Amino acid sequence: MEVTASYTFDAPRQRVWDLLVDPSVIASCLPGCEAMEQTAEDTYRAKLTMGIASVTGQYEGTVRMSEKHAPSGYTLQVQGRGSPGFVNGSATVTLAESEGGASTRVDVTGKAQVGGTIARVGQRLLGGVSKMMMDRFFACLQERAAQ
Repeated sequence: MEVTASYTFDAPRQRVWDLLVDPSVIASCLPGCEAMEQTAEDTYRAKLTMGIASVTGQYEGTVRMSEKHAPSGYTLQVQGRGSPGFVNGSATVTLAESEGGASTRVDVTGKAQVGGTIARVGQRLLGGVSKMMMDRFFACLQERAAQ
């Protein structure tokens, strides 16, 4: 499954970057995130509860940021497992400042592989649910950036 999205922030690029690399902000904005703790530099263990259609469950996994080029972007790798199945994916997050620096566009492009019961039951819904979760995450970040 491929994921592509763009979000605009009414904030300078450095402010948006600071939010996107702050684990406490990420944990508070990520839908279903119950816990997130650092295990190594730029590597975190996360616990989430989420569901698609009638399949809901807990996932535990790792999130790792790499190829960080502040404040321009980074690569994100995610691996998670739970009773409903698994998810593995990576995404490139790119930040572009507008002319004058008053706003920032964040572009996300990536791929995810989902398997297990959640993939079998919710295959048709996966793209929509992924987009909805990203929209909620970035809406929360946009609120934080405006503070």
